[in-house]
Amino acid sequence: MPYTTAWKRCTPAQLAFAIQVFSLVAIFFEGYDQGVMGGVNSSPDYVQTVGIGEYPSGKITSTVHQGGIVSIYCASWSRHRCGRSTCPKSHFIYAADLGAIVGSFAGGWFADVVGRINGVFVGATFALIGGALQAATQSSNFILVARVVTGLGTGALVGIVPVYVAEVSKADHRGQFLGYVFIANYLGISLAYWLDFGLQFINHGLSPVRWRFLLGFQCIPAIILLAGIKLLPDSPRYLVSVGRESEALEVLQHIRGDTAEAVRAEMAEMVESSKGASRTSPAAVFTVLSGRSKNTLHRHLGRRAWLCIWLQIMGSWTGITAVTTYSPILLAQAGYSATTQAGLAGGINTIGIIGTIISANLIDPFGRRKSFMVGSLCLAIINAIAGGLFQLSISHPSRAASVAPGAVLMLFLFNLAYASTWGTLAFLIPTEIFPSEMRAQGNAFGITGWAIGVGWTTLINPLLFSTLENKSYFLFAALNLVWIPIIYLFYPETSGRSLESVTHLFDRGCLNSEMEAAYASALDYTPRVGSDNEKAEKGTQRQLE
Repeated sequence: MPYTTAWKRCTPAQLAFAIQVFSLVAIFFEGYDQGVMGGVNSSPDYVQTVGIGEYPSGKITSTVHQGGIVSIYCASWSRHRCGRSTCPKSHFIYAADLGAIVGSFAGGWFADVVGRINGVFVGATFALIGGALQAATQSSNFILVARVVTGLGTGALVGIVPVYVAEVSKADHRGQFLGYVFIANYLGISLAYWLDFGLQFINHGLSPVRWRFLLGFQCIPAIILLAGIKLLPDSPRYLVSVGRESEALEVLQHIRGDTAEAVRAEMAEMVESSKGASRTSPAAVFTVLSGRSKNTLHRHLGRRAWLCIWLQIMGSWTGITAVTTYSPILLAQAGYSATTQAGLAGGINTIGIIGTIISANLIDPFGRRKSFMVGSLCLAIINAIAGGLFQLSISHPSRAASVAPGAVLMLFLFNLAYASTWGTLAFLIPTEIFPSEMRAQGNAFGITGWAIGVGWTTLINPLLFSTLENKSYFLFAALNLVWIPIIYLFYPETSGRSLESVTHLFDRGCLNSEMEAAYASALDYTPRVGSDNEKAEKGTQRQLE
């Protein structure tokens, strides 16, 4: 049997496992790349090689140059996801995520045209070439080119893989499936951190092995993807969107495990949704953002795009960048050694894995909207407490040691709460609200918002904290409270609803109440009083009937 049809020999459970494994590998690559440059920038041999600092001290003498190398790939290896901080001078590294933004849009368009699997394969190719070039770095210009190549690959992977996972998942388990995949993000960040932590003990951290191994290691997940991604079937929703309906039905039957009525109904829904669909162009992003899209079947694509962009920007302004930024100050004031600080930072980083597991089991039964709002409330409370502790350490330096355990606890709780809610959900919504013919490209709007939000907040944080000091935490607490009514009023509930039916939420106005009315009207169903999730499940059941 041909290599590309090996999936036909798998049982549904085996196929689901294989899809999850390769999706995990792809997101692991993205997470590792977020975390790796923190350790690389701390290597004295690296800063000497690329001409941004001194050897053997490792002191950075050209922060703008350092920032350009990192940001040309990705805005955030950053503190906001990995919980660690570099030299304060390096705040320019959080400028706009150029490589990944371009890669997510280009890769998304490519995946909408030639398929999700082919898109991942091409993205992994760029990732492998970029990783190898980075490990072989000889100069500043050398690594700049390598970072661009890697960014293109990573942007494509993070733009396509969540879409693929959403499209093969059942409606009532879509959030769980994607949530478990995003565990790999924190695994990648954590491994990058702990590898650097261990490599620091080789020749007192002065060996070139320290940073070349870190950069070269990212080739391993890229090779695994190239070797195995073609073993998987393409998304049935993509296949329907390009007229390959018999193949789509075969894939759907293998994924779901039978030929029952529910499978045929799901297939019919895909076919109906694809009627009148047309291929998008790379320039469609500008048409969509300006609201000039003339798609009469899937309305208000511009509003969907802006919802994705602002959702990620709001996520960045929850305070995730700020809460972790000043942790080294509190830990240093408390008298913790550099090794202890590093160990605590690694623990804060790793706690995100637990948070993502919680998220995977929470967001389907509890619903997207409620998870967002509860998450914002928890983050507001933690921000307020962190601000109070920070003020106490400033006002009474002699009590810094007693304050430190509480400050560390807040860092752990914040990362746990963020990973349990916003950290996964903000990447899930963009995969659910666009039609199949442009879903991968549409997901790039979320990636763009993520890059803008992270770059914006981390660039502003130094100025914010120098002006407001601990009051910055109270500002973030207030912003989290503001996000609650915004989510309640303007964001739809997608939990339990098929990807095809979600489009009807955008048939009318922008308020959630109008979305629910449009959804009910499209399905010829009037919802009774109940939770958002109950309405979603009843509406979906009515459509299948």
